[in-house]
Amino acid sequence: LKRAVTWNEGGVLKGARHITLGGYYAYIAADAGLVVVDLNDPLRPRHVTTVPLPDPRASALQFRYLWVTTQRGLEVLDVTKLDQPRLVEGATIPLVDAQRVYVARTYAYVAAKKDGLVIVDVTRPERPRLYQKFDAGGQLNDAEDVIVASTNASLFAYVADGRNGLKGLQRTSP
Repeated sequence: LKRAVTWNEGGVLKGARHITLGGYYAYIAADAGLVVVDLNDPLRPRHVTTVPLPDPRASALQFRYLWVTTQRGLEVLDVTKLDQPRLVEGATIPLVDAQRVYVARTYAYVAAKKDGLVIVDVTRPERPRLYQKFDAGGQLNDAEDVIVASTNASLFAYVADGRNGLKGLQRTSP
């Protein structure tokens, strides 16, 4: 490996902490908000826009929506035009400490620190609704990250639970 480019025009990426790619656009969570960078020419990145979100932490892209965890909780952006993300008003699920998000079909899974795993029904992306909060009886209380995967014909949500280690939550079973 060798570094090919270093880019941070005007310091726009100060505090960069998470990146999601959609086409040749990068959506980067940074101190300034959600920064959109055009990577069509990877050696010459170009700042497109910044969506001023409070403390964006992570994002996940599914179809024409970008789900972003922020200080306010889980927020939805319409990215039908990938270079012009638009915040969907009223499509926020308030969460005290939303961290990483994983979207799988009709559900968004949010690692929410002391609230454990928060599952949001995103069947209607512009009108998400809280489906369930799961903290395993208080034993899932430092959720930092989550990913959903099929393992041995079963569906699991794997949660990085900070000081408590890995939690595997079985969603479906044959």
